[in-house]
Amino acid sequence: MNKNQFIAGVASKAGCSNEVAASCYDAMVATILETVKNGDKVALPDFGNFELKTRPARVGVNPATGEKINIAESRVLNFKPAKKIKDEL
Repeated sequence: MNKNQFIAGVASKAGCSNEVAASCYDAMVATILETVKNGDKVALPDFGNFELKTRPARVGVNPATGEKINIAESRVLNFKPAKKIKDEL
């Protein structure tokens, strides 16, 4: 399912136009991103939690040459599904 199909499905279930659903989708994504970038956790009951996690710097190995390389610290968006979602799947 791509973004347009998702928006059409939401619009159908909510009984609104695709434009309204697309606007809500864009606002939701922007709000989650802004909140997580500020270091806060987004908890959506019955869906899950979005949180920013930091992966520490580490030493890796180039598989082609066997040479050791330094991998920098990185920040990643972590999603943990709610129990209801886990149970449904």
